[in-house]
Amino acid sequence: MAKLYFKYGAMGSSKTAQALITKYNYEENDLKVWLIKPSADVRDGASILRSRIGLEAEVEVIPPETDIMERFLDGKSGTCDVIIVDECQFLTEAQIDQLRAIVDEHNIPVMCFGLRTDFQTKLFPGSLRLMEVADTIQEIKTICDCGAKATVNARIDGEGHIVTHGAQVVLGGNDSYIAMCHKCYVRGIREHKVIKLHGQNH
Repeated sequence: MAKLYFKYGAMGSSKTAQALITKYNYEENDLKVWLIKPSADVRDGASILRSRIGLEAEVEVIPPETDIMERFLDGKSGTCDVIIVDECQFLTEAQIDQLRAIVDEHNIPVMCFGLRTDFQTKLFPGSLRLMEVADTIQEIKTICDCGAKATVNARIDGEGHIVTHGAQVVLGGNDSYIAMCHKCYVRGIREHKVIKLHGQNH
């Protein structure tokens, strides 16, 4: 029986790389992959999914108003063996339910990769729904600069301070987010620390 998988990790845990490697592994076994990402994620261009380590692939962009089940029935039913979703936290709750229905009704496995929580440690709507309905939930681990497991996606402003208010979705890469353990996150806020982002030498 096919399953709905949710594989989540903090920023920098190589979620996109794992999604692309998973796609490659399926295709090596002559299985057809439907690779999709929400339209909220436009960092690498409309139709490219690219990881920080250089892997990339063509991807179909799914706007929030798209019914994924309808899109599957219109063009992918019978021509896809597995669905892989990157940045799944940006899907709507309805779209997660549509993916759940594809698993149940068409026996197609769906593998969702993304963040669990935002910069305020709140669940994204798509991630919340996945936590509720996924068959398998797996954490992709990464570490804080202190060596502890990172669980928080801290948003950093231009002065290097942790942001605690604002819109949930402000896309960036290593230039505006860093994965931290909760202890360092709280200490950084309390002490108004300047956080050094990865890749910066100053």
